[in-house]
Amino acid sequence: MQRRTPRPATESGTFTIGGDLTVYRLGFGTMRLTGPGIWGPPTDKQEAIAVLRHALDLGVNLLDTADSYGPEVAESLIAEALSPYPKDLVIATKGGLLRTGPYEWPQDGRPEHRRKALGDLQCSGIE
Repeated sequence: MQRRTPRPATESGTFTIGGDLTVYRLGFGTMRLTGPGIWGPPTDKQEAIAVLRHALDLGVNLLDTADSYGPEVAESLIAEALSPYPKDLVIATKGGLLRTGPYEWPQDGRPEHRRKALGDLQCSGIE
């Protein structure tokens, strides 16, 4: 019988982002936590929150999100479910897409849009 670890993400190995953020290779993408068409809130908000918490229980320390998921729904769920954040949690976000409706993903790569989408994050690479 094979023994299972209670935190399987830790067995996926690690890699380093930006030279100083070490994360497990098994991360969690938050796009599907939102409503149909990646639009609006999830059908069951408490279940979405439970999924995020369970991902961390499994050892995940990298979450991938974007302001366009919902829009802004996935990031709000992360904050509600996990704040205060564990010290080793890395939340990767991205900007550059507008949301005008379900299943609609027009692009907006203008620097001013990306700065706004990324909020208070350090945006030193955006010209």
